Formats: sequence, structure tokens, C-alpha cells
Amino acid sequence: MSTIRITKQFTFETGHALYGYDGKCRNVHGHSYKLSVTVIGTPITDTSHVKLGMVIDFGDLKKIVKEEIVNPFDHATVFNKNTPHLELAEELMRRDHNVILADYQPTSENMVIDFAEKIKARLPKTIQLHSLRLQETETSFAEWFASDN
Repeated sequence: MSTIRITKQFTFETGHALYGYDGKCRNVHGHSYKLSVTVIGTPITDTSHVKLGMVIDFGDLKKIVKEEIVNPFDHATVFNKNTPHLELAEELMRRDHNVILADYQPTSENMVIDFAEKIKARLPKTIQLHSLRLQETETSFAEWFASDN
């Protein structure tokens, strides 16, 4: 049986600020992120299985990614909790804003690493995460590949 990769794409709006950065991104700002999730496996061959011919049901993959990434991050602001941005984050939370306090500087690079760990933990054992692509702007993105890790 052939090994197949399938990809599902997602979009979400997220704000962040890069503490200590020497450019404009030190200010709170947002992006319309595009996330491409590619998994790899072999299509189901059991003719009695309701998902015959699928590596994973796109709906099942969508559920995982929406629960782990899209729903928490959409219209949230991400701050590195180990910086003075914590004060700003706490004030925003007091005003009922959706804030995520991350253990990392919220760059696309670090976010894609975080997303990979969250998604891998939820995939069925027969499916492997192959790659993620997190597009921050029309011309800028970070990629994570299992083969590199």
C-alpha cells in the first residue's frame, strides 16, 4: 500500500508582541495566520471500515487542529510570560481579553514548534505529523518538518 500525505489548511487571527525585539514587532500587532497541516500514513484498506480509502478523515484532522490551535489562538494575543509583557497581559485579561501566556517568544518559528507538539499528541498512532507551515504574512512563513526533528 502506498504512503500518502494529506494536507488541511486553516486560518486564524492572532496578535502578539516580541519583547526586546529591535524592530516594529516589539509593538502589539496582529496577523492573519494561515496554517497548513500535513500528515502521512497509508489509506485504510479494511473494506468494512467506514473510512475505507482514507489516511485520516479530513473532519477528524480538522477537529484536532481546531481544538488545539485555531480555537485557542483565534482572536487571542500571545505574550512571552517570562517578560515584562506579563503586566500588559494581566491588564488585558482583567478586561476580558483572550490572552495566551506562552513559555516562549511568540515568533512564527516558536509557534510552529508549539503547534507541532500539540498536534502530534492528538494524532492516532497510525498517522504521523509530516509538516506544518505557518504563514504570518503574504511573503513570510515558518515550516516544521518531522524529518528535521
